[in-house]
Amino acid sequence: SRENFIHLCNPHLEKMKEDILYHFALGTGTHDFPALFGDVKFVCVGGSPSRMKAFTAYIAEELELGRPGCDYPNICEGTDRYTMYKHGMGIPSISIMLHELIKLLYHAKCSNVTIIRIGTSGGIGLEPGSVVITRQSVDATFKPQFEQVILGKTVARNTNLDEQLAKELMECSKEINQFNTVIGNTMCTLDFYEGQGRLDGAICLYTEEEKLQYLKEAYDSGVRNIEMESSVFAAMCNFSGVKGAVVCVTLLNRLEGDQISSPHDVIVEYEQRPQKLVGYFIKKRLGKV
Repeated sequence: SRENFIHLCNPHLEKMKEDILYHFALGTGTHDFPALFGDVKFVCVGGSPSRMKAFTAYIAEELELGRPGCDYPNICEGTDRYTMYKHGMGIPSISIMLHELIKLLYHAKCSNVTIIRIGTSGGIGLEPGSVVITRQSVDATFKPQFEQVILGKTVARNTNLDEQLAKELMECSKEINQFNTVIGNTMCTLDFYEGQGRLDGAICLYTEEEKLQYLKEAYDSGVRNIEMESSVFAAMCNFSGVKGAVVCVTLLNRLEGDQISSPHDVIVEYEQRPQKLVGYFIKKRLGKV
């Protein structure tokens, strides 16, 4: 098959003697990117350092890439900004990480790369613990776009995700057959409280009825979960020619409340579901299932 290399939409990078990935503590002048990362085919990103560390150990065991129980070094330890590949919470944080991650993959001459965001979300009309594979990310007005102000002008970018990849992940979930999984739209907001229609923030000037009406409108438009990173993730994957997917478990049904009520051990098991699905997907792609 034709090798699909990373595409960088930035002619200025060609003129730079050295490219320093500041937030990863890596640079083309100090590190051999093709030797370190040239064989990478799958990249998994998530918001929580502890969850991503657990995923590293899980996937290493699943793919037999090391001794059980051994520790894996954090190659970003020269910076306090990121853990490989923990992106923090919200669009600004994941956006910074993705700019540098995409440049890293480009400098390493990686090809046929699949990037998957695994995480948690609030569900709409789904049983807690359901996994949502994102069809397209939509904004808080349910439009499939990511808006950003660049040089004083508002620019809107497409947020569709790879349809074939979503179907492949859905097929994997059916084969695992351990938890409810759906393909649906994901609403990406700029805020955790008012922006998601919660009633429990420091400020709230709308009624419970208005909140429920909004969430039902979201559901009717195809939205099945809410988080804070998927729109810029989808937009940047599209620009770079990378196949991307978002796989998030729902920790609660927002039609029934705003605060998570499940016990801690139940939440931990929920959080493992996207990891199990993506782990199985990678194993299947590599012919290890």
